[in-house]
Formats: sequence, structure tokens, C-alpha cells
Amino acid sequence: MSSSGSATDRDQVILPAIPPVHLTSGRVAPLQVTDRLQRGSQIVGRFETSGLAGFKVSAQGRPLRVQVSLSADERSVSGWQNGRTDAATLPRLVQIRSQGRLRQCVLLRGRKAHARVAFDLTPEEIPDDGLICVEALDITEGDGVCDAVRQAVSGRVAPDGVAGVRLDKVVFEEPPPVDYDPDTLDGSRCELYSLISAGGLANVNRQGVRALRSGMFVVNPVLKDRFGSSGRITLRLGTRAEAVSMIPATWRRVNSELRWLRHATRKLLHSAAPSVERIISFRDGDLGTPEQTARGNVTELELTSPAGSPLLVILGPCPDAIPTLESGTAH
Repeated sequence: MSSSGSATDRDQVILPAIPPVHLTSGRVAPLQVTDRLQRGSQIVGRFETSGLAGFKVSAQGRPLRVQVSLSADERSVSGWQNGRTDAATLPRLVQIRSQGRLRQCVLLRGRKAHARVAFDLTPEEIPDDGLICVEALDITEGDGVCDAVRQAVSGRVAPDGVAGVRLDKVVFEEPPPVDYDPDTLDGSRCELYSLISAGGLANVNRQGVRALRSGMFVVNPVLKDRFGSSGRITLRLGTRAEAVSMIPATWRRVNSELRWLRHATRKLLHSAAPSVERIISFRDGDLGTPEQTARGNVTELELTSPAGSPLLVILGPCPDAIPTLESGTAH
């Protein structure tokens, strides 16, 4: 037996992940550290509650782009590891941190919600041992989140929001030299790009208008040279009629779909444009009166692209209709 310091030739050699790499299992050597994460075989793992996963990555002094895929399912409940199956009825608001910094936030709504997070790490943020940590924290935990955000979502999001959330995949790769993106994305594509998070993508291939059923959404810092990184964003908010199954029972009993369509059309024609009550920086607090313009039942919300902290956008009441995100335009 030979030794060097405390290591011997019987110690297991840990092979780091060499970018580009897609990690879709928790049974791989690069996953070095877990805290309140139960490893999976076809997913990286499932969080018991707020926790982290630490990966050994061979960055070799280069910047890295990290992409994280999360999801919720019928087991995404507090105490799932002990056999509990009580489903959460409120949406979850989850912080995604890395190397001690808040990167993006995701709002997950329902039992079949998927979310994507993407952020870049500079060479200075990656230690010599290559350990990169990805943390998922409930909105009530950790530092760097202002009290105004926590007060605004109190009672509107589930407690212990990370409980049972799946960590499906983590990707490490070098940032591309240039990303070519359109100037306008529809609401669903805004969420796929991780610019906004409004409940998650139940179908990651969905396109078109994004319903904002939670009455709020998150605007995330974006990647360099990607959509929204130019400095200003216009988000176009609209309304749509509630589905037949969601309107009161008296209307569900109406046999004629045509009668319901006429009812929905009248409601929309007389409904006001959606309004934004508050915009709160997760780090800096309330940003004052939002810059918004209403035309008919459409509101255009002007924002400065968030750089170091996500923004929480809280909508006003929208009677008889569902607020929607129709599109986003980068300037």
C-alpha cells in the first residue's frame, strides 16, 4: 500500500464530469454531495425539503452554463419519503441558488409542472476542486431575499415548497459565443427560455398564450446575449374566458356550448385590461409604480431586464376572466 497524505491506492478515484455533459441520474460519480436529496436512477433525485446537490465538474478555468430541469408530480408533497400523499393545493415558489448566490426562481403550480432554470458561472465562481452546488430553497429560507417578497406571497404559496420536487436533469456546458434569438416570444416560449416563471410548463412543447392563474409570476435574470438581455422588455398582458368546466355550476348545466361562448364573449368585451399592482425585486424590495399602458383589454408592461435578482410581478384582480401573458418583446 502506498499513500500520499491521507489518500491511499484503495481510495476510490472520483472522475469529474467533463463538459458538455447531461446528468440524468443520481448514481453517477460526479454527484459528490447531497443534502436532503434522495438520489434517483432515472432522475438525479427528489428533494425531501430544501436541499442541494454538489457536482464535481472539470471546468479547467472556463466559464460554465448550468441548466437545471425540475418538476412536480403526485409525490411532490411534504413528507413524501414517509408515505404521505396529501397534495399541495397552492403553487410553490422555489429559489434556485448556486455557489451561494440566488440565480433564478421558479413558480410551480399543479401536479404535473415542469420548470427550467439556466444561469452562467464565471471561472472565479468555480473552486479549484470543481465542486458546483445547485440548491433548491423554499422562498421563506436563506438570506438575500427581502421581507417584502415573503410578505407578499404569504398565504399565496405552499409552505415547504421544495418538498418532493424532482431534480430531473442538470447540464454543464460552455456558453456558446453568440446566441441568436428573436425579438419577440409568445408567453409559453418566455417560460421555456426561463425569462418568466408562471407555474411551470405542463407540456414543454406548448406554444402560444400563457395563462397566469396564480395571479403572479416571476421575471428572471437572463443569460448573456439571450432574449431579454438587451436592457428593456415589454410584456403584453391580456385576458381570456374561463373554461366551461371552471365556470359556476349553473353555467356548467347549460347544454348549448354556443350559449356559453356568447356569455364568455360578452364578459371579455366588458372586462378591463389586467393591471399590475406591484413589482418587487427579490433582493431590493418594492420598485415603485409599474410602468404600464392599457389599450382595450391588453396591458403593456415595461420592465428593465433584471440583472442580479429576479422580480416578482403581482397582478390585480381580474373578475370574470383569466389574466394571460401574450408575448414578450426585447428592445
